[in-house]
Amino acid sequence: MDLDKFNQQAKSKRAENKKFFRRLKSVNPKKLDQQFHELHDEAFSHIDCLSCANCCKTTGPLFTDRDISRLSKHLGQKPTEFIDEYLRVDEDGDHVLQQVPCPFLGEDNYCAVYEHRPKACREYPHTDRNKMHQILEITRKNVEVCPAVFEITEELKKRV
Repeated sequence: MDLDKFNQQAKSKRAENKKFFRRLKSVNPKKLDQQFHELHDEAFSHIDCLSCANCCKTTGPLFTDRDISRLSKHLGQKPTEFIDEYLRVDEDGDHVLQQVPCPFLGEDNYCAVYEHRPKACREYPHTDRNKMHQILEITRKNVEVCPAVFEITEELKKRV
């Protein structure tokens, strides 16, 4: 996958997608979920996240207290040590990575803490969840991060 080409393509559709996602707010929520779930399954039947890892390279997840506890235990650290080494508090008061790319991302795009990764990572890109109408803004932003979300959005434009 050519990430530079993807990034250019995704950015070129920014205005179009903003308008499209505004329109999605008027779609029946159950129908919207159904469409997203179908397209999610289709996209991930042929997209390999390990060939990309753009999410881990360009964005960071929110870390819940449970995530911090699980990861610090796995790494043999106290939660405060884990926070001091890897996290900062953002403008919303959430724990996030101090920097990206993620420090747990290997050169081979594998996650060194995969079995213990944060909930936000496990659920990313969130296109298979219920109540998609509640996260349309974050999904619109993820179009520019995740090739699968880009593909899902482009297909959704044909269906809705």
